[in-house]
Amino acid sequence: MSEFPKDDAADLPEGEGATAETSKVAGIVDQVVTLVIAITIALAIRHFVVEPFRIPSGSMFPTLLIGDHLFVNKLAYGPTIPFTEARLPGFSEPRRGDVVVFEVARPRNRLGGRDIKPVDRAPEGAPTEDFVKRLVGLPGDRIAWRDGQVFINDVPLRVTPTNEIFEDDSGVRYAKSWEDLGRCRHAILKDLRQRRPRNSRLERGTYVVEPGRYFMMGDNRDNSNDSRSWGTVRLEELKGPAFILYWSWDVNGNMLSFFNPVNWWTAEKRWDRIFKRVRCEPSPMTAGQAAG
Repeated sequence: MSEFPKDDAADLPEGEGATAETSKVAGIVDQVVTLVIAITIALAIRHFVVEPFRIPSGSMFPTLLIGDHLFVNKLAYGPTIPFTEARLPGFSEPRRGDVVVFEVARPRNRLGGRDIKPVDRAPEGAPTEDFVKRLVGLPGDRIAWRDGQVFINDVPLRVTPTNEIFEDDSGVRYAKSWEDLGRCRHAILKDLRQRRPRNSRLERGTYVVEPGRYFMMGDNRDNSNDSRSWGTVRLEELKGPAFILYWSWDVNGNMLSFFNPVNWWTAEKRWDRIFKRVRCEPSPMTAGQAAG
């Protein structure tokens, strides 16, 4: 007679087969629980501590380049409580000169495109998008933009030419200068194509920053869609200041491009920018000369 395979459990003493099956189930449950805990911790760190952000445009040239990947300090201004607009206490207030990641709304317009609006001044349910700009105006500041120069509370920010030329990947050339923004000295660019800058409400007068709101501008002043066009943002929309670059290459794509092996083989890596801090240079201006 032919013999048929026997269930392994049949060779075990009575009761031990059920115990083995229970152990297998318990092992699977342990793995699932461990995975859920790991994902929860990762999401908690992303929401409350640090969040990665990719630079998709040149509005912050030369401070940030397309393809820079940076971390945002969520603890600085205080992380938001999930599903609310409430914030936990932070260890600093937003400061003039901070490079900040924040949310704006992108509602559809009549032409089928998407406008840019502050989140609280957009239609309810409008999709949001993360922007990164430099914080220029604090609550109560009077901001003006005259002949390519920023005025804060009627005081012009000091701009010092460097005689250096910055050229982007498309061959557009910019004059680089230093701007003293309070205690923060940082680089700004002027487009040498003599093209008309983006439409700016500041060309029509002075803008007063409302209480609890902040005025944002890109360092690439002639090519930045910022508060000059669409207004100010609330503290609730500020995710936090950028503080360090963790990766940089000449790839302009979404986060999935990071896992494309072709990019790792062909893209130019900017090794000198990795682990570079995002911060101001100390300004030589005295406190009495500073704008704030």
